[in-house]
Amino acid sequence: MQLSRRTLLAASGAAASVVLTTGPARAARTAATEEEPVNDFDVLLERAATLLTGGAFDASDPDFAAGIAALDTTAGGLWDTLDRSAGRTALWSDLSPLTDPGNFGQSYTRLRTLAVAWSTPGTALSGSAETADALLGALRFAYDTAYHPSAPEAGNWWFWEIGAPRALMDCCVLLRERLPAADLADYLAVVDRFCPDADRRTNSPTLPETGANRTDKAVIVALRGLLGKDADKVASARDALSDVRDSGRNSLFRYTTSGDGFYEDGSFVQHSEVAYTGSYGTVLLGGAAWLLSLLAGSAWAVADPKVSVMYEAVERSFVPVIFDGLMMDAVRGRAISRERAGDHRDGAAAVAAILLLATGAPDDLADRWRSLVKGWLGRNRTTPFTALATLPQLALAKAVLADREIRPAARTTGSFVFADMDRVVHRRPGWACTLSLSSKRISAYEAGNGENLHGWYTGDGMTYLYDGDDLGQYNDGFWPTVDPYRLPGTTVDTRPRDDLGTGAGTSTYRPPNAVAGGAVLDGRYSAAAMDLTGAPGSSLRARKAWFLLDNTVVALGAGITSGDGHPVETVIENRNLGADGRNRLLVDGIPHAAEPGHNSASGRARWVHIEGVGGYVLPGGAALRTLREERTGTWRAIDTGADTGGSTDPVTRRYLTLWLDHGPSPTDAGYAYVLLPGASAAATAVWSASRPVRVLANDATAQAVEDRRTGLTAVHFWAAGTVAGITASGPATVLVRRRGGRVSVAVADPGRTGTSVTVGLPFAVRRATERDDTVELIPGRRPLLTVAVGGSRGHTHRAELVQ
Repeated sequence: MQLSRRTLLAASGAAASVVLTTGPARAARTAATEEEPVNDFDVLLERAATLLTGGAFDASDPDFAAGIAALDTTAGGLWDTLDRSAGRTALWSDLSPLTDPGNFGQSYTRLRTLAVAWSTPGTALSGSAETADALLGALRFAYDTAYHPSAPEAGNWWFWEIGAPRALMDCCVLLRERLPAADLADYLAVVDRFCPDADRRTNSPTLPETGANRTDKAVIVALRGLLGKDADKVASARDALSDVRDSGRNSLFRYTTSGDGFYEDGSFVQHSEVAYTGSYGTVLLGGAAWLLSLLAGSAWAVADPKVSVMYEAVERSFVPVIFDGLMMDAVRGRAISRERAGDHRDGAAAVAAILLLATGAPDDLADRWRSLVKGWLGRNRTTPFTALATLPQLALAKAVLADREIRPAARTTGSFVFADMDRVVHRRPGWACTLSLSSKRISAYEAGNGENLHGWYTGDGMTYLYDGDDLGQYNDGFWPTVDPYRLPGTTVDTRPRDDLGTGAGTSTYRPPNAVAGGAVLDGRYSAAAMDLTGAPGSSLRARKAWFLLDNTVVALGAGITSGDGHPVETVIENRNLGADGRNRLLVDGIPHAAEPGHNSASGRARWVHIEGVGGYVLPGGAALRTLREERTGTWRAIDTGADTGGSTDPVTRRYLTLWLDHGPSPTDAGYAYVLLPGASAAATAVWSASRPVRVLANDATAQAVEDRRTGLTAVHFWAAGTVAGITASGPATVLVRRRGGRVSVAVADPGRTGTSVTVGLPFAVRRATERDDTVELIPGRRPLLTVAVGGSRGHTHRAELVQ
């Protein structure tokens, strides 16, 4: 099992410590916290080793036996190809020259895998003197040849300051009883050179470390302190989590309002402008959980009361974007292009991190998280956690699965607008829909270091539809085979694009539009909008809106204009049917061919049904294009990274694509379509005929729908206007729901351009029973709500009214 560098760190960091989790999961707590503080470096080093290997476990258990076999396979392959000759110039022939940062960084990672196998009972290499000697020699060789204090830092800084030192310290922990003192001193010296503390970037001393990078470095410094028996170093690692050096400015235990870190609305941002909960956020959570567990009960235990922010992040940031153990791709950034990562592996890393954090969390939170995890793991039969987890992770998961007192939680439901990272997640019992937006605040994509070469349109309104019966949709060869110009939910021109991120370092693109986001009502319904601005070199403009309701998602587009001569398309769906899928397609009840290569055009289609997926309605009818095709690609074509580069083996998958063709250089074109996830063909036909949700407006002033079943009217106003009697004095997203004599109102300014907006309602209101401090009500026959939206960063303002 070969994982990406971030997943490897999360895997080694989100491990189960037998020291901390003996007995039933419900009772798993740190006994040391109720006794005298642990001051013995060796005790904590043994704990660190247990976090890396899993400690003692029942090797006869089939899951653990499978885990040992997987470790054996990986370690055996590395052992067989390790160059142990006297005249070697590299440790592995495919990682030559060793002086290249990517090569020595990956070499240390491979040596750690061998060290873990050597330290794990039951593996073929377990306790082998030959293996230990070879490892000691390899570490010495890597130091002498490439990674030593006098080497100039060049290339990707991450290998020098995080990747290599973390793997090196892990190796030293596992081999500490055999490691010569002189060698250990040298290895500690190289860490002191390239990762002396967690507070600053070594190659740029004025740059403070933030988010996941700070966590990674804190773990490295803690291990360096324990190995060198340096109490001040260990204390500095602990203090780095709270950023004592800079008075908490970059603390991991605080909510941020800009830049990197966790936001109160559940957003997580890294690299200043990338929605990254599922990659860097997971690394941060796993690293923090690892360090909290390592230092628990010791003289260096984390005592910052604001650690509660990390606990709250589980609920606010992670639970909404984990679907049956899968991490939603909309928050994985450039990691979507990594063959050895995938939503299932990053999801497993997040699950493991949550379980480890639970070992020290308050009982009520820990119990809830374990219940959630049990539900996720029980429902995911496509990519079982037990087949992905390391042995340490298995120890925690098995304890939860075996505990009969822990009841599996049902799927999370609700609507979530993450205003601070331009993401919207809408969840129902059998499905979820996620919108990936972008603006002048949040990038449309991140590429770089050879990763995510075709991510051009992933932030242009890409719409992910998760189906509880099809958990393989995005991890079954999707990214190397999907047409990157036809991502679901996007409106794009079809001009050819050059590969992204082929140079060193990372690159992002923030479009100039201000509007991206929306409002959420009662935690159940939401409306979102994006003022689409084409990529550099494109004149494409469009106003896009989505209305996320009980069993329906309505997508509207208006003002679609381009003068470049390229055809412009809006993609309704581009479904991965797997290697040999033949899902039946009905257009207005008429079956279409199931063989690849079938391309059709319907002049006025009203509804479509894809077997096993759901229904699609085109209100009033529209010219629809459909295509069945087999697409072949390689992971290497989208990721050439030094340690993440994909295989050149061809991957072939079948796709069913639905789109609307606006023609070349359209002027003020539009669209309207409805998603009915999980609906039958009959239900789709009935919905199309009855139209329980009506489109009220779809133009440059407003886009709006009315759901007659629930009494909800939702509008995104692009400018001052009136829709169905609801008025707005300026741009805003407004949701109004009437139930009997009660009215619920939600208002947001996703463009963040105004200071206040006044919303008028077309019916009498007597008073407000609840309202945010930012909302003022003038009751009466034509009530007015004045909402102070300035400075609220696009978040929702709420009021409950009575008639």
